[in-house]
Order: sequence, then structure tokens, then C-alpha cells
Amino acid sequence: MPVDIVSRARGRKLPLRRIKRTAEKILDFLDESESELSLALVGDTAIAKLNKKYRRKAKATDVLSFPAERAANGGPMLLGDVVISIDKAREQARAGGWTLAQEIDRLLIHGVVHLLGYDHERSPKDARIMRALERKIARAVCGKRRAALL
Repeated sequence: MPVDIVSRARGRKLPLRRIKRTAEKILDFLDESESELSLALVGDTAIAKLNKKYRRKAKATDVLSFPAERAANGGPMLLGDVVISIDKAREQARAGGWTLAQEIDRLLIHGVVHLLGYDHERSPKDARIMRALERKIARAVCGKRRAALL
């Protein structure tokens, strides 16, 4: 279950090993332990460029997901890429009263669930289904750190 993390975020050093372990636990819980996941931790400027290019929204967002095509040959499957703005994560953690680690967990779960095809923007029903799955993952994977996720 390869999880590749690239950190391009400035500022305080991030707990990359912990983030990678959390990502691996999420994939394992979702029976995607054989899939590959790429995670990029970036600043607002980088994510704003991606958001503008791929979603035509000229502003920074907290997380973007880019699903990959599923491998047909039985080889390792690339689940896709999740890009998290550490600037937004810090801002949202501060506003919510929880830790940066909790906010990164929340955004990571949200991004991976998007990679699986869930989309809260399609309808209120889809939003409820996606949110329920995110809560279920948070309870199973994050334990006591899940405060920001519920």
C-alpha cells in the first residue's frame, strides 16, 4: 500500500510519518490497501492554481482530489492524488478549535472519499452519504484525534 507524500508547504515542520500512517489506515479500512495514493501538502498559492486550472475557481481551497483510472491488468492500482492546503488547514483548525493534525486527518479522509467517487456537491442525499462514510472512517482510524471530524 504505497502512500507517497510530497510536502511543499512552508512554515512549521509537518509530521509526515504520522500523516502517512493515517493515510495507510484509511486505505486499509476502505479495503484499498493495495492501491497507491499520492498526497501533496502545499500552500494556498499552489492549490489556488490547481483549483483555477481544474475547477475554474480562482481561489484557494482546502483539499482537491484527482482520481486515477483503475488498472485493468491486475497490477497495483493508483487510487489518485489528494492535494491539501496546509495554509487552509491551519486556518480551519484555528477557527474550529482543534489541532492541525486533526484538520489534516479530516481533509485527508475527505479527499480519499472523493477519490472513491463520492461527491457532496451532487445532491443533499449524496452529501449525507459522504458525510456518514467520513464519520465512520474517522471513528475507525483516528480514535481520540477524531474531534474535528464529527
